[in-house]
Amino acid sequence: MKHPRQSPLTCPVSLSRPVFRFFRVPAGLLALCLAGAALAQAPARPPVEQFTLANGLTVIVKPDHRAPTVAHMLWVRAGSMDEVDGTSGVAHVLEHMMFKGTAKVKPGEFSKRVAALGGRDNAFTSRDTTAYHQQIPASKLEDVMRLEADRFTNNQWADDEFKREIEVVKEERRLRTEDSPRALLYEQMTAMTFTASPYRRPVVGWMSDIEAMTPADAREFYRRWYVPANTAVVIAGDVDLAQVKRLAEKYYGGIPSRAVPVRKPRTEPVQAGVRRMDFKAPASQAYVSMAFKVPKLEPADLAAPGAGASRDALALTVLAAVLDGYTGARLDRALVQQSRVADSAGASNGLMGRGPQVFSLDGVPAAGKTTQQVADALREQVAKVAREGVSDAELNRVKTQWVASETYKLDSVFNQARELGSYWVQGLPLDASERIIAALRSITGAEVQAVAAKYFGDDQMTMATLLPQPLDPNRKPRLGNAPAGDLQR
Repeated sequence: MKHPRQSPLTCPVSLSRPVFRFFRVPAGLLALCLAGAALAQAPARPPVEQFTLANGLTVIVKPDHRAPTVAHMLWVRAGSMDEVDGTSGVAHVLEHMMFKGTAKVKPGEFSKRVAALGGRDNAFTSRDTTAYHQQIPASKLEDVMRLEADRFTNNQWADDEFKREIEVVKEERRLRTEDSPRALLYEQMTAMTFTASPYRRPVVGWMSDIEAMTPADAREFYRRWYVPANTAVVIAGDVDLAQVKRLAEKYYGGIPSRAVPVRKPRTEPVQAGVRRMDFKAPASQAYVSMAFKVPKLEPADLAAPGAGASRDALALTVLAAVLDGYTGARLDRALVQQSRVADSAGASNGLMGRGPQVFSLDGVPAAGKTTQQVADALREQVAKVAREGVSDAELNRVKTQWVASETYKLDSVFNQARELGSYWVQGLPLDASERIIAALRSITGAEVQAVAAKYFGDDQMTMATLLPQPLDPNRKPRLGNAPAGDLQR
């Protein structure tokens, strides 16, 4: 979200699911990678240092001297899953309010100061976390650390500022959720998929909760979760470790320590029967989406690789890539190009997260075809893997794409910082990427075949179908742009 806003619609919402997808690699590059050493050896990575200040705040530093730029991120391990019923959306609203000033910085001035330093800033809220980030010239790191530490510690705003901003959030929800049939379907499907898990609530919040939200709700969430021991500062780029330690102590070290509230388990019960939903909305095309409960990557499994839930989670990620990881993969080839039952078809797997994860299959029926035909065709492709397995060529291809995507990631200091912050939020080791790649390489075709047979029964499935209703010819589209990055599922 970019602040200050030029209009009430510049706060974007990403409707992407919490899934792992491979970057698509050009065929020529893929062939070279397969022929070379990309699969045999992980890309070399600069060393990463982590230390903890006396108040409990974690600092993670990754030097990269290829360009005189730095990414500075502040991660709070508090997202929509830390909300309670009746205040859904408060984590995101607070993210907005964090741009509303301190005693030293006027409302809306934070981003102007970052821009004056030659940098850019943004923030995002997800189910698992809220993060604030700046990318600036390396020489301006101290200025940004001073600004961010002040904001984290001394955020304050008048009730009138909250009242104005809540209208922005409401319009954001209208634009990004209520005006999108698929977004509404996904929101209600998620609420049906999860029973006990707080993942059932939308990150942006239910409209009734947003309308009823008070300044006290946002201030209480800030007081409760924005504490040093629940926070990490991640810095990647052209920096010196000793310099960062000195600046971290100077600007973040003096923040008073407070205890992190105890998080009670909210374990999702085992699903014991198919869940179905027909969703009616004005739309030009039908759509079907299926979610299957699956295991996720567990920190303990990465620390001691072997059998367990994480092996299945990785095998499911490989399965998703075999189905939909590259142009001409199985779903596109079988459903779109050959049988022409679908205009599009997709698969994705939720590899990691603080809460439970799902494997998703979805598709848009072609003209004259039904959503049930698409759903049957999607499941048949999974069943085919369960019966026949996957080829060595497919396994090599998707594994190579993963290694290639990790290599591309290193080109951006922002992506490096974001990866490290995400691992910290999940409780994963800082070298999780290398460990995941090593584990991925050992995933066999038999394991992929086994998970295809294990996790796709009716009892584990939630299915939602969009039933298109006539479009209103008199409806006027909402104005506003949709820049990337404020809300993430």
